[in-house]
Amino acid sequence: MGSGLRTISLALLFTCIVGLAIVQTSNAQDSPQDYLNAHNTARAEVGVGQLTWDDRLASFAQQYAKQRSGDCNLVHSGGPYGENLAWGKPDLSGVDAVKMWVNEKADYDYKSNTCAAGKVCGHYTQVVWRNSVRLGCAKVRCNDNKGTFIGCNYDPRGNFNGQRPY
Repeated sequence: MGSGLRTISLALLFTCIVGLAIVQTSNAQDSPQDYLNAHNTARAEVGVGQLTWDDRLASFAQQYAKQRSGDCNLVHSGGPYGENLAWGKPDLSGVDAVKMWVNEKADYDYKSNTCAAGKVCGHYTQVVWRNSVRLGCAKVRCNDNKGTFIGCNYDPRGNFNGQRPY
């Protein structure tokens, strides 16, 4: 094999490896940028500034998610941050978790600043809470194939009674 053909073959091999890495990363939908994009799209729709990724919040979310991996119960950590939790089977993606929270928008009435009767909308209002500027999320597989647990933390926290999210 001549050196020109060898160079082309190596370049093609490198391109294929990089391409596969990109495809795997994009399919996972669990990267910090995936979480940020999903949140910031919803925030842009209501004119709220973007969140930025915070490794300290992500570490807090990861530590708590590991604690929940045994039972995957949607119990809040009681920590110092705003928090949204999700659970799904068999493998809920981070983007799909954020979509679940954002879908609560249909049950939120901005004028009265309330949720529709019998509905939950506090996950949505946390996603778009104007004063929250930092985000950190984590995902773990639950023991015994019980699904996936996802937690996102927000700083500063939101959802204060009597205040509108935006």
